[in-house]
Amino acid sequence: MRNSAAALTISLLLSCAACSPRDFLTRRLAFDLIAGSDTFKAQQQFWMRTGVVSNKEYTSPEYLVLAHHGWINGSGTPCTGNTAPPPCWDVTLTPLGVDALRDWVPANAATSQYFGVPVARRELLAVSGITKNGNRADVDFRWKWVALNEVGEALYTGSGEYNSTAGFMHYDDGWRVIEGSNPRSNQLLDDALKNAEPAR
Repeated sequence: MRNSAAALTISLLLSCAACSPRDFLTRRLAFDLIAGSDTFKAQQQFWMRTGVVSNKEYTSPEYLVLAHHGWINGSGTPCTGNTAPPPCWDVTLTPLGVDALRDWVPANAATSQYFGVPVARRELLAVSGITKNGNRADVDFRWKWVALNEVGEALYTGSGEYNSTAGFMHYDDGWRVIEGSNPRSNQLLDDALKNAEPAR
């Protein structure tokens, strides 16, 4: 009797040791995998263009925010090259704008009129649900943008929370979030973030 109980205990311990914590898709594991993915951690860039820009670009919400904060000025100018239809604007940084964007304005700013400004990062708030179907799963999660700097605060003020769904796949070493170009059926994390819906 003692030997059979000991054998049963040893076999249970060995079978549990063969299981990885990643073999069970819990909300905590899904949270860690999403938050740790390169796609989720990628910062949001705002691409700033100075010089001659189209009316569509100059009247975009982002440029209106920059103008409202006194970071850019625009004056009417003739359209050049591929910049159309009229009217066009000659956009310049104001002294306030140079101060706000100084870390991102390239050294060759006189010749390069297009530069990226990192403005926000994603913050994962919660995993709200998991549906599994064999070795695939869909994970619903809620996230928001968090400003990285003064420009990000201006552009993402009150942007709210978003709901997304990402696909997961169970491999021999455990569950993984589906990233990159994957022809399988579940939604890629990048697509999930692009197709996010405002949370209610």
